[in-house]
Amino acid sequence: MSNKPSSTARYLVGIDLGTTHTVVAYSDISQGINPEQLSIFEIEQLVAPGKVAKRPLLPSFRYHPTEGELAEQDCLLPWTTSNTLFGEINHVVIGEWARELGSKVDGRLITSAKSWLSHLNVDRSAAILPWEAAEGVEKVSPVLASASYLNHVRQAWDHQHPNDLLHEQQIVITVPASFDEVARTLTVEAAKLAGLPDIILLEEPQAVCYAWQAKNSQEAKTLLGDSRLLLVCDVGGGTTDLSLIRISIDSNNSQHPLSLTRIGVGDHLMLGGDNIDLALAHIAEQRITRSGKKLNTASLSQLIQQTRKAKELLLSEQAPDSAKVTVLGSGARLIGGAKSCDLSREEVNDIALDGFFPQCLLDDMPNKRHAAIVEFGLPYAADPAISKHIAEFLHHHQAVCKEALNTGDSIEAKTFVPDALLLNGGVFNSPVLFQRSIDVLSQWRQTAITSLDNPHPDLAVAYGAVAYGMARAGAQLKIGGGSARSYFLSIDSSDSKESKESKDGNVAQQGICLLPKGHEEGEEISLTSRRFLLSLGQPV
Repeated sequence: MSNKPSSTARYLVGIDLGTTHTVVAYSDISQGINPEQLSIFEIEQLVAPGKVAKRPLLPSFRYHPTEGELAEQDCLLPWTTSNTLFGEINHVVIGEWARELGSKVDGRLITSAKSWLSHLNVDRSAAILPWEAAEGVEKVSPVLASASYLNHVRQAWDHQHPNDLLHEQQIVITVPASFDEVARTLTVEAAKLAGLPDIILLEEPQAVCYAWQAKNSQEAKTLLGDSRLLLVCDVGGGTTDLSLIRISIDSNNSQHPLSLTRIGVGDHLMLGGDNIDLALAHIAEQRITRSGKKLNTASLSQLIQQTRKAKELLLSEQAPDSAKVTVLGSGARLIGGAKSCDLSREEVNDIALDGFFPQCLLDDMPNKRHAAIVEFGLPYAADPAISKHIAEFLHHHQAVCKEALNTGDSIEAKTFVPDALLLNGGVFNSPVLFQRSIDVLSQWRQTAITSLDNPHPDLAVAYGAVAYGMARAGAQLKIGGGSARSYFLSIDSSDSKESKESKDGNVAQQGICLLPKGHEEGEEISLTSRRFLLSLGQPV
């Protein structure tokens, strides 16, 4: 899944291809690798009609204007747009201005392309976005939408580094740890489409750890104290990613006294900040449409962009008492059809805390119901309570938790909870949500949990991607743990003498393990105990 890029590259580049934002970090390695020299690449993008500005975040939004809607001079970027993606549409707007346009116009905005990459029940290479688009709107695939953000990054980088083009650098792109192999492959495909053929993939929770370790390399052992098990909770716009990292300290090893090993990865959980925006949008919808008639999908999507801004404002440290959200009319009713309502700081805090981070017992499991909630075609988690999903994750990993915490067998009924916590993701910019998460884990442990400092939850994944590149070169501690899952090649055993019938009479599926769980990068496995025959002309 990865190639080692050219050793002549001047820069190590980390790209966090996020659900709501794309972030790029880098380090100049031409004079040697220094883990303390990490920078954010500010990405030029349209922020208003005809206005280009550099921003540390590229919102992962695409706006598809109708013909003649936007003046050509208002959409000009500093670089030529002749080198576009294969299959791309004309005059698409990407980034901050796209997000703003989409909050005012129905059915022309693509959001959450990353979530669509992991959607098992759609053709992710088919032109299906924007979902429920307005009539006449051109559509693109989730793969192309993802590629367009990477392509924008590539062109912005190349414009500022004409002698060190992006595809010539060492590039690490992050993905959720819970991404399956198909979603990872589609991410690689999107990168190739964007002109980045040689990339390395890294799990996002590991990237957060690499960022923390790079920032605290001298004091890491002291800051971790007696901690033995770290829970990384990464709540992004579209996914919640959970990982367990075992902490080992060898005082006799003066060179590398600290070692970190990933020992647990959560299942794919489509639940994040977008869901809070959606919940607030449904409340605003009820107030705006007092008749009880629901908004159509396109109008609701527009409203979500408004509630997102209201959420970020009302969950901030110096939040006002309330914020107004507005849905504009369409066509001749653009102004007269506008409808507004207020959301209060108190109710936004209540929804975020009680709905998504409730105080709960460690035995409280998420409500599975019969099927996940489907909004805008995406299968969101049925239960929005992230704290309950964390509890379920810990229950599933009790064996490794107990082993890592090195607790004796004398305690039988206790549930073992990590003693260190690292929070990441845009939602934890909110001090209220940050503190609630610490309180919940401390309550489960019945003692205070060690919270590791993460001053930039929006940027840490990109920083960590660069730090991982440095670790591969031996410049800093590398997290162990290898492959998060085992991978098998299934084989047709219906004619095999070794076919086994289960109690219900069905033939058990046979398979060959191609990659065992925990297998480290660069190691080889030889299947010497068995001989295999190949059937020519048969699909495998």
